[in-house]
Amino acid sequence: MALIESLQKAIDYMEEHLLESLSIETIARQASVSPYHFQRMFMILTDYSVGEYLRGRRLTLAAKELSSSDSKVIDLAYKYGYETPEAFSKAFRKQHGVSPSKARKGSGQLQSYNRLTIQVNLRGAEPMNYKIIEKEAFQVVGIKRECPCGETGEVSGIAELWEEVNADGTADRLVQLINGEINGLLGITNNYSEEKETVDYWVAAEHSGEVPGDFTAMTLPSSRWVIFEVTGSAPVAMPEAWNQIYTEWIPSNGYEVADIPAVEAYTDPDSYKDDSSNQIWLAVK
Repeated sequence: MALIESLQKAIDYMEEHLLESLSIETIARQASVSPYHFQRMFMILTDYSVGEYLRGRRLTLAAKELSSSDSKVIDLAYKYGYETPEAFSKAFRKQHGVSPSKARKGSGQLQSYNRLTIQVNLRGAEPMNYKIIEKEAFQVVGIKRECPCGETGEVSGIAELWEEVNADGTADRLVQLINGEINGLLGITNNYSEEKETVDYWVAAEHSGEVPGDFTAMTLPSSRWVIFEVTGSAPVAMPEAWNQIYTEWIPSNGYEVADIPAVEAYTDPDSYKDDSSNQIWLAVK
């Protein structure tokens, strides 16, 4: 249950510092995972993004204070992290369905976001096929693109990048470079930037040796890797596998996610067919 304990530690940290400016890097550090891993893990386990949770909790406390005190709206706006009373009123109305002035008069119902306590129901209904290996540091080569990453942890632009590399021959060239253990094209997410709300997404191949001039290289460090078999059309099967990994496999196996980019390995030439067989490589500690 190390995952649940570390996630709860991060939630407790958010609650203790709710009225401060919080960065995803600082929050994720409490859970000992990368910011991108934390965003995705938090969303899968709670159905909230980190931003939604913080905003919901702050506006819940603001509504309570508004209805139980004579604090001015402008003071509450600044206290709960809004630069102007107008921005506070807009966000307040969006969550609660009423304006701050009407809430003070007791008009309408308020929507409360309660403090989260993480409890995972380990279902385990669907078996997961996996193996664990120790792998020395290895190099991947390919192309990377900075992609927008919203507060939900979802990244846009990935599908378009895959379409491009398949259409312009880049994918075929990368396949020819494969000379490592992972026999397929790789999708890798790395370098989350909270300031720009972006991540680097790679389409790559495991390749040792010289790097062709128009490709970029990255070295993944020596680690223990869990290799999950993912069966089914990749656009559907990959997200389902990630959900099962975070909600079932990690909590029931006692591993922590290492701060190393996860790898989606498209080892089937046709990853869209219903019985396609691909892999997720997750570094653990």
